[in-house]
Amino acid sequence: MNQKRRFFYKGVKVNSLGIPIFSRDRKSRGKKENRKRTFYNVTFRSPFKENDSKNLIVMYDIPHSQKKERDWFRRHLVKFGYIMIQKSVWVGPSPLPKDFLSYLKKIEIGDNFKTFKLARSYIKKF
Repeated sequence: MNQKRRFFYKGVKVNSLGIPIFSRDRKSRGKKENRKRTFYNVTFRSPFKENDSKNLIVMYDIPHSQKKERDWFRRHLVKFGYIMIQKSVWVGPSPLPKDFLSYLKKIEIGDNFKTFKLARSYIKKF
């Protein structure tokens, strides 16, 4: 039995000294090319100005199985000028755009958040 022992480090084939061994085969390089991107979301422009009054609280609980949608939602809240009070509680200008709300229902996170209108505008204290 004359078998060569193969070593791997972080998924890359290495020799006994730990130096990577790169093959010239096209098979090993083609794996990443076949991946499909399955998550495409629409980007919305902010209809709000920077100094608009912050009088809407958005609270959400989006499950971990929809992590990409949750991160997309957070990026848009920042883009709309919202301020994070806690990880899933944000305050910002109102109302949220209707096309944005309808898109949230389309990607199935529309039922995972609630909005509350404030009686007075939120003022961040430093």
